[in-house]
Amino acid sequence: MSIAKHMVGVLVGLSMLGPGPALGYWNEEWTARKRFQIDTSATGANVTDPIGPAAVLIRLTPGNFRFEAAKEDGSDLRIIAGDDQTPLKFHIEKYDALLGEALIWVGVPELKPGSKTDLWVYLKNPKAVAAEDAKGTYDPGMALVYHFGERGQPPRDSSTWANHALTTGKSTDGAQIGRGLHMERGSGLTIPAGPSLAWAAGAKMTWSAWIKPADGAATGVIFSRRDGPGALVIGVDAGKPFVEVQGANGQRRAVATTGLGADKWHHLAVTAGDSVQLWVDGAPAGKLEGGLPALSSSSVLGQPPAGESAVVGGASALPGFEGDLDELEISKVERPRGWMQVMAISQGSDPGKFLVAGQDEETGGPSGGYLRVIVRSVTPDGWVVIGLLGVMALVSWMVMVSKASYLGSVERANARFSEQFQKTSGDLPRLVMTEGVPQPTEGSKLHKDASLFRLFQIAAREVKHRIDAGRPMNAEAIESIRASLDAGLVRENQRLAKRMVLLTIAISGGPFLGLLGTVVGVMITFAAIAAAGDVNVNAIAPGIAAALVATVAGLGVAIPALFGYNWLLTRAKDVTANMQVFVDELVTRIAEVYSAGQVHEAAPKRPVISTPVPAAPVVAAWSEPR
Repeated sequence: MSIAKHMVGVLVGLSMLGPGPALGYWNEEWTARKRFQIDTSATGANVTDPIGPAAVLIRLTPGNFRFEAAKEDGSDLRIIAGDDQTPLKFHIEKYDALLGEALIWVGVPELKPGSKTDLWVYLKNPKAVAAEDAKGTYDPGMALVYHFGERGQPPRDSSTWANHALTTGKSTDGAQIGRGLHMERGSGLTIPAGPSLAWAAGAKMTWSAWIKPADGAATGVIFSRRDGPGALVIGVDAGKPFVEVQGANGQRRAVATTGLGADKWHHLAVTAGDSVQLWVDGAPAGKLEGGLPALSSSSVLGQPPAGESAVVGGASALPGFEGDLDELEISKVERPRGWMQVMAISQGSDPGKFLVAGQDEETGGPSGGYLRVIVRSVTPDGWVVIGLLGVMALVSWMVMVSKASYLGSVERANARFSEQFQKTSGDLPRLVMTEGVPQPTEGSKLHKDASLFRLFQIAAREVKHRIDAGRPMNAEAIESIRASLDAGLVRENQRLAKRMVLLTIAISGGPFLGLLGTVVGVMITFAAIAAAGDVNVNAIAPGIAAALVATVAGLGVAIPALFGYNWLLTRAKDVTANMQVFVDELVTRIAEVYSAGQVHEAAPKRPVISTPVPAAPVVAAWSEPR
């Protein structure tokens, strides 16, 4: 039983493993929280350049978030910094608990390169009201943010400057981040002029958006702005992004060396300061010496108004861009290289290395850590396998406990009988006549578990039968007695081996049954991912981890059974060896006593054939269970 207690203690300790809780609990009114980690280190997004303030996108899916624990509209969500004390500004672009999808923008005041930054998402407070702050999510340098989530309405600016569009574009589902803008030739969307969008000559500026061309070799204008002799145009030419500037230094144009291809999302950006830099997917793609001209007019997404040329110095206007556009941002500052990398990675289709989902906690403290996530993700077929393994484990533990108890009683009883037999073996005839029990009731109770006692009784009955029948104790009689003892030894070995085969089944069958559960679980996980079309690591990891639980359960059955089996096997072999030695000694003693003509005084006086009989070897042995 002490082994069982130790094993239970080990299993309880393992169940408590997992990352420890944060320093404190921000607010006890929220009874659950989820940790996310922004990783810009070499093991994550590997961003080494300065980043600065950034609005980070958190995508929530059933694989990394429990929608059933939060309110239906997500109004109880709160985002807290890694110190578990500082609330961060955030706003929700989309929250659909039924479909299991949410897009949350979180303002991080200063994002460091080459580091790991923790965020806590608090939830599960029925009394909480919405606390979104779209304007506070972005730093003061942000002048315009369009999410394009409106339906049939002009896009609204999420920044503090309220630069809402003047015209209505055509929205589309399935954009890079939620809904987007579908752009066609002959149509454009006008962005108003405003103080935050007024650029002096040489002003600092950052323009960024996600684009998906409809044609890999398309030529079209994505963004244009003209104010007198000055102009800025961003677009694609034969599928290659370009930026074009006209100002005091004349006409300048930078074109990327690689095309974007069709029906693929790419992050396109332009920064301006001492020079104008073109960026594609977070990497530099072209550069113009000199800065921007003074521009304070309105700007256009897509086809410029009739009669205006989007090509600097061109005779006719380029057509508007054909494709989709999402997440347009314009800043009054020149964003650094690290910021470009973060935007391209964090908002891309595979942000798994940048944003890593961590543990869940409940009720003001840890609620199982990773173990809770894994258990929740186990599929029904996995529970079936784990249930079968649980039954197998229970049976193996019952066998080990009962067999250990039986072996202990046999060893103790054999020790008592062996001690008494050695003291009285000089009067073997009397022991034979009483079958080793001078006082039957007391002796039977004392030696009821002794296998040596049962073997001696077999020999005693055989000798008494021959003496009472007047049969000679010759070599054949001694061999017959040995054969009876060998048969008794086999039966005792069968008692020792009873149900041991269940342990061998647990040892060999447990891991294979667990592996079967893991393989089936992995198949189901990948099938579900294929059906949902979600290939990020946060969707895959919980299912794979849950599938591996079956293998762990199989090993949990087999390992204790293996240790217990070998321990019991060693003890059983010791009992068998003692029985073999006792049989040899008893047969030899019977041959010596009865071949010399010694009989019990109560026995009838019959002639005894004096025939020395050598001790024959024992052929029965405790056989290892199969």
